[in-house]
Amino acid sequence: MAIRQTWGHFGTRRDVGIGFMLGNSRDPATEEQLSAENHLYGDLIRGHFDDAYLNLTLKTLSMLEWTASHCSGAKYLLKTDDDMFVNVPRLLDFVGEKSGEKRTIYGRLAERWPPVRDEKSKYFVSLEEFSAARYPTFTTGPAYLLTADIIQELFSKALEMPFFKMEDVFLTGIVAEQLQIQRVGDSQFLNQRLSTIGSGRCKVKTVISIHDLKPNELYEFWKQSLDGSGCK
Repeated sequence: MAIRQTWGHFGTRRDVGIGFMLGNSRDPATEEQLSAENHLYGDLIRGHFDDAYLNLTLKTLSMLEWTASHCSGAKYLLKTDDDMFVNVPRLLDFVGEKSGEKRTIYGRLAERWPPVRDEKSKYFVSLEEFSAARYPTFTTGPAYLLTADIIQELFSKALEMPFFKMEDVFLTGIVAEQLQIQRVGDSQFLNQRLSTIGSGRCKVKTVISIHDLKPNELYEFWKQSLDGSGCK
């Protein structure tokens, strides 16, 4: 609801669409609640997989599949997490500046990142899963932007390759490299946390994506993005 009432409000524009990608719950009560929510808002997209952290790759693939089938006229696709603030006007300005560019993924670039080998970490990757010392260049998962011409291509190629649980590394790194899709870094995809007080709250107008926010913080950043008083 925080997203719907803040930056998700731009989904009411004719040139912007926003959907929430979900999998399945094994709890009947949760499934009933989701059905009721979708009946009310009509913005849930459901994939056929258990909605769990280790299935993020399946969730993102489902997003690509659905977009290719139902949004063939779209020019860009932004994948973003639900704990994000997205500065949609700045995103639309960014898209306008990139008009005509093809076969590109934009985001926060991760170069020469090593796999996490600590078994206690949720990001742990075994040598059997990925044996190389460094990941290929990828864009970090909190938010990245795809040109629409690669959506179907990424989806199809991913189905031919061994499953890898780190969705951003897999799709924007491993698969994109196989397809020779360029990954372009831009500092406007901050993809990290900012404070809703002090200088952090003023920076909201200069970035596209802010990560790791609670619902009440989304409202704070939304208000600041509209107002901006007290910021130079």
